[in-house]
Amino acid sequence: MATETISLIERLESNVASVLLGKPQAVRLATVALLAEGHILIEDAPGVGKTSLAKALAKSLNCEFTRLQCTPDMLPSDILGASVYLANLGEFEFRQGPIFTNILLADEINRTTPRTQSALLEAMNERQVSVEGKTYPLKRPFFVLATQNPFEYEGVFPLPENQLDRFMLCIDIGYPDVEIEKEILANHRQGEPVDRLEPVLSTEELFELQQAVRDVRVDDSINDYLLRIVTATREHDELELGVSTRGALTLYRASQSLALTENRDFVIPDDVKRLAVPVLAHRVICRGLVREGQRERARSILRQILDTIPVPD
Repeated sequence: MATETISLIERLESNVASVLLGKPQAVRLATVALLAEGHILIEDAPGVGKTSLAKALAKSLNCEFTRLQCTPDMLPSDILGASVYLANLGEFEFRQGPIFTNILLADEINRTTPRTQSALLEAMNERQVSVEGKTYPLKRPFFVLATQNPFEYEGVFPLPENQLDRFMLCIDIGYPDVEIEKEILANHRQGEPVDRLEPVLSTEELFELQQAVRDVRVDDSINDYLLRIVTATREHDELELGVSTRGALTLYRASQSLALTENRDFVIPDDVKRLAVPVLAHRVICRGLVREGQRERARSILRQILDTIPVPD
């Protein structure tokens, strides 16, 4: 593993961690998704640092950042853009929406309607949008960080399975401990720490890291281990819906990315095991449970599966 590659990753994570104090796991998983060209969904209470994480990533990369506050009256055109008639020219001109950015924070994504949520599907999967019969490529890099409050059920529209499947990782951040929270208070004395961040990575360096992820080796025994986990979700008595092939591919790519951040050019079983829950739990459906109990039950079932499948040497 090249020293320069690790140095770039450490600079990125250190810069983000200077804002999101005491949450190295959240910073690492966000880095994993970014380098693997995936997207991330954060399910957590308001005020724990979801927006700060997105802003810190954007500032660290010197990328364009857009925050989209999702509301029930939002239309797909409010995200994608629309054609505007120019009377002086007698023609229509396409005006780009906020999705034409590098890092998009879709805040409280479950507050907008399924029709508007679906406007993100093509963008997240194919890095392009289609409007009125024309296709427009998105900027690179393109990274969606969406948030939702899992404790609020009034006036929300739960994300359908095909939308959830577009997110590489589903994580929470959680509250900091008391000592870290005291440090956060001190850091905010002079204003928002994220506003003082400087870029530490160019887009070209990010592209190099993303290519390095694809070059990470994955042994056949690791592939077999990964697929045994996926197959077990499809055969489990308590799961109505198991992990799709897209889910298996996502776990494969995320494992490559984690290996790179851990200073290795090969994947080990622990990479797959560590990522199985945040990558797969939002892709399965449990039998006989209301939606609000799904995620925690799914995580528990996946941990049981991981405990029963032998880890390759």
